[in-house]
Amino acid sequence: MPCLRYRDAHAAIEWLCKAFGFEKQAVYESEDGSVAHAQLTFGSGMVMLGEVRDNAFGRHIAQPDEIGGRETQCARVTVADCKAHYQRAKAAGAVIVDDYAEKDYGGAGYSCHDPEGHLWYFGSYDPWQPG
Repeated sequence: MPCLRYRDAHAAIEWLCKAFGFEKQAVYESEDGSVAHAQLTFGSGMVMLGEVRDNAFGRHIAQPDEIGGRETQCARVTVADCKAHYQRAKAAGAVIVDDYAEKDYGGAGYSCHDPEGHLWYFGSYDPWQPG
């Protein structure tokens, strides 16, 4: 499952739930009130996230705005109604990178950036289902 870092993890959690439909499973705060670790679910999937930290693990991760807005990978989430999900995300302010499109291999999908620039792909194609 993907693990992401955010400068304002509390705001990211709220936005990810509102825009993408994630649900909070767990949010653990550090003594200073920042998010040490959070788990958000979407159907049977999950993402983990926490606050950007200058520690041994954190020094291995760059934020998108530190590397020209690029990513080395993206989180991919299967959604049942991709068009409705796209409209919800767009209405919440997601920056659409690749517009909603029906795919030749089945299903539909789109990609977008969240407010801190992380790249997400949402699609209705489920590779676990028989063709």
